[in-house]
Amino acid sequence: MPCSPREISSLFLFEKLSAEQLGRLCSEGRVELFEPGPVYTEGDPATCFFVMIEGTVVLSRRVAGDDVEVTRTSQRGVYAGAMQAYLGDRVRQVYNNSMRVTEPTRFFVLPADIFADVMTDWFPMATHLLEGLFFGSKNTQAAIGQRERLLALGSLSAGLTHELNNPAAAAVRATATLRERIAKMRHKLAVITEGPFSRDALVSLIEIQERTAERVAKAPVLSPLEASDQEDTLTDWLEDHGIDHGWQLAPAFVQAGLDVDWLERVAAAVDEEILPGAVGWLNYTIETELLMNEIEDSTTRISHLVDAAKQYSQLDRAPYRVVDVHELLDSTLLMLSGKRGPGIKVVKEYDRTVPPVPAYPAELNQVWTNLIDNAVSAINSAGGTGTLTVRTGLDHERLLVEFRDTGPGVPPEIKGRIFDPFFTTKPVGEGTGLGLDISWRIVVNKHHGTLRVESVPGDTRFQVLLPLTAETPAEEVEETV
Repeated sequence: MPCSPREISSLFLFEKLSAEQLGRLCSEGRVELFEPGPVYTEGDPATCFFVMIEGTVVLSRRVAGDDVEVTRTSQRGVYAGAMQAYLGDRVRQVYNNSMRVTEPTRFFVLPADIFADVMTDWFPMATHLLEGLFFGSKNTQAAIGQRERLLALGSLSAGLTHELNNPAAAAVRATATLRERIAKMRHKLAVITEGPFSRDALVSLIEIQERTAERVAKAPVLSPLEASDQEDTLTDWLEDHGIDHGWQLAPAFVQAGLDVDWLERVAAAVDEEILPGAVGWLNYTIETELLMNEIEDSTTRISHLVDAAKQYSQLDRAPYRVVDVHELLDSTLLMLSGKRGPGIKVVKEYDRTVPPVPAYPAELNQVWTNLIDNAVSAINSAGGTGTLTVRTGLDHERLLVEFRDTGPGVPPEIKGRIFDPFFTTKPVGEGTGLGLDISWRIVVNKHHGTLRVESVPGDTRFQVLLPLTAETPAEEVEETV
């Protein structure tokens, strides 16, 4: 269609151009009429810059496999298309949205290379400013995103160190006490061998020692009241048989699952005059077994923490694989346990029947970290007492992972902005405003899923919906500013 410099000068984008500039635009560009339907598609090479002269346009973005409308307008002069052509090969030149028209619509169309030349020739200073804004924003976002990850890593490291410290200290204490008990056992053994023990009595005592060690490993767990009653009974028996300090021996015997019947068998196996020495020697056996159990429990706890850390960081794992989200959730909750105060209760409502899903597990762990951290912050802002509920299930053939907190909720006036980059409600210095933006890009762009929020005071729910079947693994989508 014919291009009229007079007509395009009426568009706000070109109203300040000279007659010579308008003439160049008309000679190197064109006016085109599009019937209702698509004009260009998101992801295709950006070949043209479009300025609407008259009609109606609809812009949409691809989200989780669906086209989501972001703009619908009939305003003359709106523009779209190859708006970053002036950046050249420094960015990927593709359409960042899809455009269609709902009625016959005329556009002034300028090829991308001509648009880049025009910007450089006519507005060199503006071009440099726009380049600085674009790359500066990208660099700032990358730097703050890295800081967000480092802050999360520091927090996790502090929590992991705290969790490791308790079992490690317990193992050190138990090892020192075990060394002391073994030394006393050697001393007691020397006393027994020099005493009036017959060979048969020693054999019987050693057999009792072996059965005692086996019994310690199978000791039942008693309630505090049951343990107290059992200790009183054993103390009375020991004192009745002339064994001093029976009240000091009874707690270890009860913890080991021993009772009066066991003591009666010991008394039947040795003479009365050597019974105190035999009971003392067996007490050392019990204590060493209990200490070794404590060391085993502590080192097992350390091993579980290390496994959880590996699971969280996904060391030695393929970046894209089928995963059980419950394993990822449990490892993340364990890593963040140090950040939760004593007033925050965690409830797990897992549907164990949901199948594994194809995913990038390390990235999903980052999403869980951001959502749990936000929930904890919300509860802390409301006094530090509340409940964090993590729920899984199926939602219309997709896996649902929900994080629900009892915090004050997300105000309606900011609900539409919480996923925007750099938007945060946390105090200065406590948040970068990228946690939810990063989570959005991981869930939506990389996993073709959905991230949404429902919130009222006392009940805020962030829901992650993931496809159950594998799609072509998505690379990081090039973001635009």
